[in-house]
Amino acid sequence: MQALRVLVTGASRGIGRAIALRFAREGAHVALCARSTEALGEVAREVEEAGGRSCIQTMDVTDPNSVELGVAAALDAFSGGLDVLVNNAGIFDLLPFEETTPAMWERFYRVNLHGVFLVTQCALPGLRRQARAHIFNIASGAAREGFEGCSIYCAMKAGLMGFSNGLREDLRPDGIRVSTIYPGSTDTGIFDGVPGDWDRDSMNQPEDVADTLWSGLMSSGEASNLTVPTPGQEP
Repeated sequence: MQALRVLVTGASRGIGRAIALRFAREGAHVALCARSTEALGEVAREVEEAGGRSCIQTMDVTDPNSVELGVAAALDAFSGGLDVLVNNAGIFDLLPFEETTPAMWERFYRVNLHGVFLVTQCALPGLRRQARAHIFNIASGAAREGFEGCSIYCAMKAGLMGFSNGLREDLRPDGIRVSTIYPGSTDTGIFDGVPGDWDRDSMNQPEDVADTLWSGLMSSGEASNLTVPTPGQEP
């Protein structure tokens, strides 16, 4: 059986890193994409140690040229085909609406939503070469429920949910599955810089998200919407 060929954005830390390592344990060939080459190098080492293969693509998902070059290089490393695309790159912050600015709105849009559009467009030719490819878009519980200080973030994740729903129908004739994953608050470094008294012990771990994704990939059904169980909750 040929090893899975997987492209993960935001792969240098947190959820993206956990997803890359989950695939590595299954012997996958993983294209690690993020802005920090140094951080990607460390994840690449972990991928190899876990039993997978890796290639590093420095990529800024807000830059169309960077995305085009990075995805093209990954597809070249994969001999043109791509089995799984994981759109994970994203940013988060807490801020009252009246303190937000148009520049912040634009930044959240370009990373959390427009970047998914760019990467998916560039990756689609490789996905279409496979008999049963799969796209995973990492959304959030904030796509379905509002939270104080998260108006912009909620909007972008809700937009990603809608994008995924439409894309699923567009790609159905190609046999490409599209899944949206909805983690709750997840204990990653992103909370190190967010003010507040966070009960991080009650949060999801990045590995919980990776396991949910893998279960969706192995599912015989569409696995369209996947909610990550909170700690202590049955899947």
